[in-house]
Amino acid sequence: MEHVIIVGSGPAGYTAALYTARANLKPLVIEGFLWGGLLQQTTDVENFPGFPQGIMGPELMGHMRDQAERFGARFITDQATGLELSHEEGGIHKVFVGDEEHQARTVVLAMGAEHKKLGVPGEDSLGGRGVSYCATCDAAFFKDKPTIIVGGGDSAMEEAIFLAKFSSKVLVVNRRDEFRASKIMLDRAREAENIEFLTPYVVDEFVGGPDGALCGTQLRHVETGEQRLVEMSGAFIAIGHHPQSEIVAGQVELDPGGYVLTEGKSTRTNRPGVFAAGDLVDHTYRQAVTAAGSGCQAALDAEWYLRDTPGIPVIEGMPAGDPALAQWAPSDAVSAGS
Repeated sequence: MEHVIIVGSGPAGYTAALYTARANLKPLVIEGFLWGGLLQQTTDVENFPGFPQGIMGPELMGHMRDQAERFGARFITDQATGLELSHEEGGIHKVFVGDEEHQARTVVLAMGAEHKKLGVPGEDSLGGRGVSYCATCDAAFFKDKPTIIVGGGDSAMEEAIFLAKFSSKVLVVNRRDEFRASKIMLDRAREAENIEFLTPYVVDEFVGGPDGALCGTQLRHVETGEQRLVEMSGAFIAIGHHPQSEIVAGQVELDPGGYVLTEGKSTRTNRPGVFAAGDLVDHTYRQAVTAAGSGCQAALDAEWYLRDTPGIPVIEGMPAGDPALAQWAPSDAVSAGS
């Protein structure tokens, strides 16, 4: 019987592992084959605190994993294939890895989210070499260079506005003449002198140069089929995210977008002893540092639940904490994110 099982890795999962390990809870982390989350697909990370010269995404995740392991976290580098979450306060939850069953008093869900992809040639091979999914993360690499944004929603407009502070020109490409973005966001984007719009076009291919980096994007007019090659250094895809919540659908409460709902400002889900953190609950910020912060919150929430829930045996060596911080009365407010 485990005190806590963490499903998923990335900044949220590894931070939850670090905090629960330091609380002597000996967490078991089901980290998946692609451990480390989306940062494993990122090259330079320059906006994570503590690294003034920046750090490679995989290196950062390796440091986080090693730090959690140092304090006693254990890892299974395999996929969780199923969960059976108890309805009862103090109940036992089951996490399956193939035919293997693991039981725990608490579970932290940290499966993260995936960028929605276009699925066109060059998208994967040029990822981190000009093709990106986060202007906030990577815009500074394209200072005074031409770039494009693919998408037509609020997220695409936010990305375009941010990117316009760095790029010489930002071309917003949308498959329809109409945009899904709110009027206020669309107006803000149109006010920027170096943002242009191209509709109705779709991306057929991302083109790499001799140096292996992105040098252009092949576009196609949706109605006429006209082909157009646009030269640029960076392409940002902003067509949404897909939370990896399928494994708990029907057990924990999800919002219409598939993000796990948590209670008030905590990481508690609607199942006692089950907490959620990171991009699995966050459809607003989606940054490594905010994911790590919510992983810390989930760990503390799990620790307080184990300490204060009647019927759960006292865990030897676990810090007593501050009873004033653990209020387990149900919250009136339910929101996505933490």
